Amino acid sequence: MRQLATQAAAGTGATNPTGPVAAGGFAGELRASIERINDLQMNSKEKGMAFQAGDPEITLNELMIDKQKASVAFQFGLQVRNRLVTAYRDVMNMQV
Repeated sequence: MRQLATQAAAGTGATNPTGPVAAGGFAGELRASIERINDLQMNSKEKGMAFQAGDPEITLNELMIDKQKASVAFQFGLQVRNRLVTAYRDVMNMQV
């Protein structure tokens, strides 16, 4: 999994985080996931604009699949964020 995050970060031109968090740590994986979601959204947006402009290489099927992939990835990221916020609140409300 660390190799995938490193490959994704290298492919997008992102730099590895510096400081106390290692590149393969939780923060690095979270950053890589957010970047992948953003890449999917940007790719579907670009294909949508190309389709509207009349690019013959972009089919409607391909466009709809890319839009759906971006939507599912965004919803997944949103649910992960909601679970993290809930877990954080639970930990902060624990009595020691």
